[in-house]
Amino acid sequence: MFHNIPETIKERMAFLENLDGKHRRENAPSHIRLKQVPRETGKFLALFASLAPKGTWLEIGTSAGYSGLWLSLACRNLGNKLITFEVLENKFKLAEETFRVAGVTHLVQRVFGDARDYLDRYRNIGFCFLDAEKEIYLECYDKIIPNMMKGGILIADNVISHKDILDTMVKNATQDARVDAMVVPVGRGELVCVRR
Repeated sequence: MFHNIPETIKERMAFLENLDGKHRRENAPSHIRLKQVPRETGKFLALFASLAPKGTWLEIGTSAGYSGLWLSLACRNLGNKLITFEVLENKFKLAEETFRVAGVTHLVQRVFGDARDYLDRYRNIGFCFLDAEKEIYLECYDKIIPNMMKGGILIADNVISHKDILDTMVKNATQDARVDAMVVPVGRGELVCVRR
């Protein structure tokens, strides 16, 4: 998976890494900044996604599509499709461009809107990456876990960097008998939950 990444995906990843770095250096406003995962987290996501069951795969918080590109590598290997949600129009348009120029539009279904309005529709969730506004994490978790298939994986980003906001959600997950969960110190901290 990591040894044969298509050049179109590598080039778009590099473009987004540079753009994200520029936004951080210039302290761009929150609605403009990409806030994308670091490269090591992208690889971590792709690796875990490749171990997930082939059910419905979701990403909550597309941003410019960087993590979606990593997840598309697992989709490509397994013949699966990712459904990704974004609420900000400027980021949704940038993600549309990302998936088009990287040549993965057939692997990624893009949804413009709040994922919370759609989550009740999905059953047999095999994988979910949660990387949106931190205040909605617990609500999303509560909608996803009951509809996750056995062995399904939920990964939530920023649980160390935003511990003050996400501590309750992390405690709930680690005490939830429906999942086995732990925090992994990769990137900004990943909560990994596996449905029992």
